[in-house]
Amino acid sequence: MTLRVGVIGTGMIGKDHIRRLTQVLNGVEITAVNDIDQSSAEDAAPMGATVFETAEQLIQSEQVEAVVICSWGGAHEEQLLACIKAGKPVFCEKPMVISAEAAIKVMNAEVAYGKRLVQVGFMRRFDADYRRLKKVIDEGSLGAPLMYHSVHRNGQVPEGLYTSDMPLNDTLVHDADISRWLLSDEISGVEVRVPRRSTQGGELRDPVIVLLHMDSGVIVDVEISVNISYGYDIRGEVSCERGIAALPNRPATIITDQHGIRQAIPEDWRERFIEAYDQEFREWISAAADGGAIGPSVWDGYVSTLTADAALRAVEKGTLETLDLIDKPALYQQH
Repeated sequence: MTLRVGVIGTGMIGKDHIRRLTQVLNGVEITAVNDIDQSSAEDAAPMGATVFETAEQLIQSEQVEAVVICSWGGAHEEQLLACIKAGKPVFCEKPMVISAEAAIKVMNAEVAYGKRLVQVGFMRRFDADYRRLKKVIDEGSLGAPLMYHSVHRNGQVPEGLYTSDMPLNDTLVHDADISRWLLSDEISGVEVRVPRRSTQGGELRDPVIVLLHMDSGVIVDVEISVNISYGYDIRGEVSCERGIAALPNRPATIITDQHGIRQAIPEDWRERFIEAYDQEFREWISAAADGGAIGPSVWDGYVSTLTADAALRAVEKGTLETLDLIDKPALYQQH
């Protein structure tokens, strides 16, 4: 059986997912495409796919059994609600939504539907290295986790593309989500420390150190540097009662010459997490074909939104900001 999918949004990530779904993975066919820029949608649409003028038309189409949302964050709320109303499984790139109120609306709609339909695009959970690290933590051979160190270094971001809040509003959500997932824990509070600003980043507030206070008492420190120049460098290390466990350096060709010994570093997020993106969609296709969703949920999208909001308050006020979470609905208790 082939899952018929409609893609909303044909920017950089949307085009990459279209490539993935048409050239890499099996059991799926893109039958519909939409973008606010009609010409972009027409250029990105695979042969035979219908280009719809509106996202609503695509979602309601009988040609579409499941939806991939890659539009800008402000449009996600309306599109997610339409997918849930239509009873169609949906993969939504982050940010799921741009406000806590919008996240609760989507959550209430899915809870009322009575079944998970939404998977949020936190691809790190599907990375083989992170999955092995979680297995070590869950097995308990090192004892209880005490601290987790997360490093998120990006070579550069285009000047003028992001506001000064980008490291906290956009980048942090990946480290926050993977910390929650690895530790099977929830975030209760957020602090932010701002060291000397890098001259590489223009007006960006970069780098930053974020402290995530977890319900269990674990403290997660997140180092974010989005203009580090040398490449895309993602690290993680958990300190436990009887030892530590860390992500390995990504396998790459080692070069030895008159300049020394060196190993290549991924250029960007697409190179580092390409296999995780592929696996993320393999598992989504399987779940969507059964009419449901797995992996990161609307609840996870909601918590990531509150975490970013708390971090933005914390950096302005210089205080520990708490997360005021609603009670977790039963639909998400097992996820």
